[in-house]
Amino acid sequence: MNIEANQTDQEHPTRLRRSVDDRKLGGVAAGVAMFFALDVAHVRIALVVLAILGGAGVPLYLAAWALIPEEGSDLAIADGILHAGGHWS
Repeated sequence: MNIEANQTDQEHPTRLRRSVDDRKLGGVAAGVAMFFALDVAHVRIALVVLAILGGAGVPLYLAAWALIPEEGSDLAIADGILHAGGHWS
């Protein structure tokens, strides 16, 4: 298989981003699925299973939502909170 050096793969982004188009809540599952070239349904099912079996899915999802920037942005939600004046209001 011959791959051009300057060819970009739009199916597999180089940076992890929350999806804007394929979101159910915050776009986390769709963004993770795109980044790792997985089926988004599998990622969503894994998060639900983690939420039911021990509760890890909810904090993982919330942390990813706060730490992963949205498509078209370089700042995550947590960046906006941390850099808003340098203190909590």
